[in-house]
Amino acid sequence: MSDTQSPEPKGAIAKFLAASPDSVGKTIFIAVAVCLVASMVVSAAAVSLRPVQEANALKDKQINVLQVAGVYEPGIDVSEAFAKFEPHVLELSTGEFVDDKFDPATFDDLAAASDPELSVALDDDPAGIGRKALYRVIYLLRDDSGALDKVILPIQGYGLWSTLYGFIALESNGNDIYGLQFYQHGETPGLGAEVDNPRWKALWNGKKLRDEAGDLQITVSKSQPAAGPEFYVDALAGATLTSVGVDNLVKFWMGDAGYAPFLAKLQAGEI
Repeated sequence: MSDTQSPEPKGAIAKFLAASPDSVGKTIFIAVAVCLVASMVVSAAAVSLRPVQEANALKDKQINVLQVAGVYEPGIDVSEAFAKFEPHVLELSTGEFVDDKFDPATFDDLAAASDPELSVALDDDPAGIGRKALYRVIYLLRDDSGALDKVILPIQGYGLWSTLYGFIALESNGNDIYGLQFYQHGETPGLGAEVDNPRWKALWNGKKLRDEAGDLQITVSKSQPAAGPEFYVDALAGATLTSVGVDNLVKFWMGDAGYAPFLAKLQAGEI
């Protein structure tokens, strides 16, 4: 044997190399090795693609804001169109903006709902959200003269299988609904997922939240309420629990625990 020849493998390594390719040990080793390599590749891909995924999620959210406000058109520059909206961090309990406390461009109100210092656990929880953030990012849209045109408010609540996340657009009077739509949910295709159907979303346009006495009357149900058709949105066919969930979440967010203090200020001309 020459001095430069590699030494023969010894011990466990020699035994492994000498084992039959069909042996249990070699099969398990190769399977584990492949899994480890594959997991490393997947993890690396997930990390490298995360910025792209976050950018796409942000763009999709912006598109939904544009759509619910009625200003989206295919092919438009989404970032440019979205820049016309004024984001504000709203303190729900007071109905006042706290932009000096949080940056509206970076504040994550959904993440805030998991932060004990920025949220509160709900005992009365018809929307099924568990915890409510004390602050929400809302959007104001003004017309060319600078007058308030629409207010876009984020909403969420549990349906049948999932939490539905979306926006409701109100006219400048804070009572007339311009539109409602959801950008994320896991409801049953063809049933609860019909919340995405343009024909059903169109039913919200022109409806009212409150009657002249100031009582919240908006209702999603199978039959028209006594308050009248202007407060009524027909429930989704075959999706009773999803419809109940939408009814609950809209009433919750438009009520005293949600945006009512802000809407009162808006109607009083204080916004």
